[in-house]
Amino acid sequence: MKKTSPAKKAETKSATAKPAVKMARAAAKKAARPKKPQPLDAVIGADGLARPPWAAVDPLLKHYYDTEWGMPVRDERGLFERLSLEAFQSGLSWATILRKREAFREAFGHFDPDAVAAFDEYDVERLMADERIIRNRAKILATITNAAATVRLREEGGLAALIWSFQPHATPAPRTIAEIPTTSDESVALSKALRKRGFVFVGPTTMHALMEATGIIDTHLVDSHRRGSSGVWPRD
Repeated sequence: MKKTSPAKKAETKSATAKPAVKMARAAAKKAARPKKPQPLDAVIGADGLARPPWAAVDPLLKHYYDTEWGMPVRDERGLFERLSLEAFQSGLSWATILRKREAFREAFGHFDPDAVAAFDEYDVERLMADERIIRNRAKILATITNAAATVRLREEGGLAALIWSFQPHATPAPRTIAEIPTTSDESVALSKALRKRGFVFVGPTTMHALMEATGIIDTHLVDSHRRGSSGVWPRD
């Protein structure tokens, strides 16, 4: 019987081991790769109610989501306030704006368009010195500009009528956060219409957020307990 030399045995063993080593290395590399983020969907809270991730933890945001966000706002002052706060929110979190909302209301005459349109340089400096609000000169001046535009718009039927005229025929039905759009044809058109009338800080993304917050569209997740709660759109 022919015996296999020790050197041959070692060579055979090495050849057999190489594929296993390669497989192990490949598996290790695959495990080390960053995993793709899974789509975010509704979060079930301790109360058993489903909310989007942004409204599932912070008590202030949770209350805002449960009672206010997405409910219809159809009056001039209410929409002017939302328009103004959406502009101030640009680049910041909505939680920051909510925590300062009462201060904003006091500083801006409770968002009475006539009062704000009459603000002068003294008021601008007063606002810039108010530590309770977002002290951004461009956004403060934009709010005053938009107040004057709101007053002029009354000759065409008013701010509320214009904004709500861009309500679409259908609303999104997102199941995950990734499916929620950030702009739409309607928000682009609304942005153009407002800019044409002298409004500023009213880009398509900001206008889409305004439409979501004021019930013009319903982007509550399909599984959310707030879906269809506005009365403007059905749940399905």
